[in-house]
Amino acid sequence: MKKYSQVCFALLLIISSACSVLRQPVTKPASGDVVLPVVANSSLQPWLDKAALEFNTDRVQTNGKRNVYAQVRYVEAGQAVADMATNLPSLWLPDSEAWVDVALGRKVSGFAANNCTSVARSPLVIAMWRELAETLGYPGRTLGWLDMSSLTGDASAWAYYSGGQFGRNLRMAHPHPGVSGAGAGALLAVMQAAKANGQPITPADAKQPILQASVSAFESGIALFANSPEALGKTMHERGVNYLGAAVMYESNVVQINKGKDGKASSQPDVVAVYPFEGTLFATHPACVYGNGSPEQQEAAKLFRDYLLKEPAQTWAAAAGLRPVNPAVKLAAQAGIDLAQPKITFEQPAAGGLEALQGVWQASKKPINLVMVLDTSGSMSGAKIEGLRKAAATFIEQMNNDDQISLISFASDIKVLMQGQKIGTARNNAVSAVRGLPASGNTMLYDAIGAGAGVISRTKSSQRSNVLVVLTDGLDTGSRSFKFDNTLVNTASQNNTTVWTIAYGTDADKDKLSQLAKQSNGNFYLGSEANITAIYQEMSTAFGGSAGIGR
Repeated sequence: MKKYSQVCFALLLIISSACSVLRQPVTKPASGDVVLPVVANSSLQPWLDKAALEFNTDRVQTNGKRNVYAQVRYVEAGQAVADMATNLPSLWLPDSEAWVDVALGRKVSGFAANNCTSVARSPLVIAMWRELAETLGYPGRTLGWLDMSSLTGDASAWAYYSGGQFGRNLRMAHPHPGVSGAGAGALLAVMQAAKANGQPITPADAKQPILQASVSAFESGIALFANSPEALGKTMHERGVNYLGAAVMYESNVVQINKGKDGKASSQPDVVAVYPFEGTLFATHPACVYGNGSPEQQEAAKLFRDYLLKEPAQTWAAAAGLRPVNPAVKLAAQAGIDLAQPKITFEQPAAGGLEALQGVWQASKKPINLVMVLDTSGSMSGAKIEGLRKAAATFIEQMNNDDQISLISFASDIKVLMQGQKIGTARNNAVSAVRGLPASGNTMLYDAIGAGAGVISRTKSSQRSNVLVVLTDGLDTGSRSFKFDNTLVNTASQNNTTVWTIAYGTDADKDKLSQLAKQSNGNFYLGSEANITAIYQEMSTAFGGSAGIGR
């Protein structure tokens, strides 16, 4: 019995020792680690979150025996280039090497295409709700980039092909081309389809009227722009087919949408990837080492890049819907995507083509008719009104010259500070008006919304999209003409107006503001002094304001 007890005790010691050396996830750098700053586009996040955690937990070491800790931030390629004036990563993963050329053209030295290695691939697709795509003939009937221009821009064509099941218009979106590689890729693909040859887009092509007209036709039906394809996919899935019927993103984004919150792909996908028959671009997701960094930082960057190319990490990439570059790993067939597609692949343009595209887009996209309704009641005094002044001024500064603006402030009464002014000539006056907003009085919120709708009725144009942005920090305490009901919602959303609402602080009625936004295909935000600038920045991007390299 004694001998048996001694054996059991020895086994317990062995088991205890084994348990003590189990890998514990490393989620923050330790003292003495080489911290590796990495910037990647958001489509890689489902993969890189996993890969970086495993890399950091493996405690990979430099030749100097220091552990490397990869710290990944997700910034779209165009925004990353703009940020590089003040913030340079040691390893950068844009959508393609073309963005490295853009960075070089903008005097960001240290990145070079010959120091980049593709770590995963994904084609640019048109993500479409399966039921909608099937109505249009999917998968038997092919669709193209130029077809989408007809469906979004011509209500009669849309009614004919859709059977009227999905609203009066096909609402489509793509990421902001100045911010996102996917957004720029969408317009490059449209131009390439219209060009009808395999040569990449050049600055000279951007001057051709037929290509400019193709972009204009495509943009005329775009409902909104997004910061990233990843954000666009999430919004599309959350809001449903009536909010967005189709959106441009990567194939990997489609895979992620269909996995849903439980992370499991279904046999009947919600969204399918449409591969335009004219062809499309591939994101090659190059990992580019910053050549002007210290030798240790360059070594750390190469260690992480090499790790991403190994079979385990490539397997995780495939699980995230990316096409691996390691031949030992394959992306498994999944519902909603077609690994035999695309049949035609466009070449990436040189930097000049990407830069020239920004001017074509700004001239082609539909300008907005914006009415900004701002709460200046007494509860807005102090930090709230200061935050609003700064955020609204920055928003106005980023509006495009052809956009139109009206400003309304409300407290115990309603003041139309500016009505139907073209921002190209009224920008300074508009900025001055919001910077001089006072804070006193009650809150005539519902009457102010009605007044905003009235201004849109007086300033509307078929050449502009109508947008009403409403910010308030409290409940309605003084309206006499309106209450919150269907009449107010219908009044606010008439003239095909999208209403975007901001509950600034905790005292506003979040439910009513959210309902108003969603019923008019707008967005609702919960704001504070800390995030109000970011909210206005996101709205600016959604409306096509200057951002990233598109400044």
